[in-house]
Amino acid sequence: MANIASAQKRIRQTLKRTARNKARKSRVHSAIRKVEEAVTAGNKEAALTAFRAAQPELQRAAGKGVLKANAVSRKISRLSARVKAIAAA
Repeated sequence: MANIASAQKRIRQTLKRTARNKARKSRVHSAIRKVEEAVTAGNKEAALTAFRAAQPELQRAAGKGVLKANAVSRKISRLSARVKAIAAA
């Protein structure tokens, strides 16, 4: 364990930040899973609703630095394409 006050503070901050980032990442994964489940089920309305909920969650994760911006952009693009494919069929 650290003996210096600043090092102890950094440990506390890191623990808080790790918990926050883990929760945010979990919300992102849950949102993506809901979209994919709706797409697999072929439910157009549910897929659109889930996609509209997932998009800001993904963007927020990118903005906070939890996920990389290009990765988020790629995920949104692929989810959007899958939702559109359901709507066309």
